[in-house]
Amino acid sequence: MNMSLDSLITTLGQIVATFGTKLIAAVAIWVIGFWIVKKVVASISFTMRQHEVEPSLASFTQSFLSITLKVLVVIIILTTLGVQMTSIVAVLGAASLAIGMALSGTLQNVAGGMIILFFKPFRVGEAIVTADGKAGIVKKIMIFTTELHTFDNQILFLPNGALSNGIITNLSQGKNRRTDLTVGISYGDDVEKARATALKILSKDKRVLKNPAPEIILSSLDDSAVTLIVRYWTKYEDLLSAQADILETIYKEFPKNKLHFPFPQMDVHMKKN
Repeated sequence: MNMSLDSLITTLGQIVATFGTKLIAAVAIWVIGFWIVKKVVASISFTMRQHEVEPSLASFTQSFLSITLKVLVVIIILTTLGVQMTSIVAVLGAASLAIGMALSGTLQNVAGGMIILFFKPFRVGEAIVTADGKAGIVKKIMIFTTELHTFDNQILFLPNGALSNGIITNLSQGKNRRTDLTVGISYGDDVEKARATALKILSKDKRVLKNPAPEIILSSLDDSAVTLIVRYWTKYEDLLSAQADILETIYKEFPKNKLHFPFPQMDVHMKKN
């Protein structure tokens, strides 16, 4: 009885010692392995920056490499704990179909990221508007998502699958941009004077391009106003600032030239029987 108990204790001690050693080794591999992955990804990132690799490709490569190396570290840990590679391969093979079906959207995002990198509808640093109206600057193109910083400094993570299949408006690729401002004047005001005043305002603004030349078009005769379109071109980076300043100048200069901004109104005529 005592010999059996001693034998059992000895056996348990050997098992604990063996498994404890494996557990300590696994924890060490976890810590050191993830540290090495971080250093390798950082080194490759530095190398790509040194060689001026396109930021879109660089961010995607870093994301893909980081995930792949971390999966490799986990497999090494499982092997260290005594899990046979054949068992790992069998489990992965059996689970691959279920995982593929469950993560079909995720796999679409991976494919979408590759499509974005290959066809380049946008690059890191460019301003875009998505099909559902999200607008901002592209900061990273990762393996599953694209990081977008909105103009009011919110951070959005957009799935690559939806981005690659949706309509994307790239605001940065057009070097020069046209602006159409709608301005209304009262009936009875001099249209030619309004055209001359608007063209004078545009000619004084250095951000407005000379070619194509600005033009003032009579757009429509509305219920309460004669509507003009003030059309001009600027560089992309001057688009918003020029628009704000030109509108403000029109608001100040038109009344000085006896050009009035009409209020919505309706004339009612009473007929006596």
